[in-house]
Amino acid sequence: MHILYYHIMENISIDHDYYMSMALELAESAYAADEVPVGCVIALDGEVIGRGSNRRNSAKNALFHAEMLAIGEACGFMGDWRLEDCTLYVTVEPCAMCAGAIVNARVPTVVYGCANPKAGCAGSILDILNEPRFNHRSQVIPGVMETECARLMSGFFAKRR
Repeated sequence: MHILYYHIMENISIDHDYYMSMALELAESAYAADEVPVGCVIALDGEVIGRGSNRRNSAKNALFHAEMLAIGEACGFMGDWRLEDCTLYVTVEPCAMCAGAIVNARVPTVVYGCANPKAGCAGSILDILNEPRFNHRSQVIPGVMETECARLMSGFFAKRR
């Protein structure tokens, strides 16, 4: 499914597939490194300012999720912890830790590929990104390149069994 998002306020069209394809390439690199295949990019005004692929196993660090690495790089680019004008693209629905970091960084829009029914916190298990008691909420756009993202995840776990 090809999704073209039209942002009325700024009169710009955003091709979510373009950025999700970049995130998918990063997920494929994680797969090749025998990591859970998750990739993430953060875009600002048409430019990618943060990238990450899952590196938890190779780094031996629970914090090295794709979103966490991309947020760190984007914050470095911005010189600020706030990512208020950015869009985060990730191949799999964020977990609780990553959703918390997204809220903390004030990311206004999160686009993800496939749902994570066992740990997803953008609506599957919890909806941290839209919890009304938090001081920030993100617009969530699910299902962008869902088939490709899900296929990569299921292929990885089938290989491990």
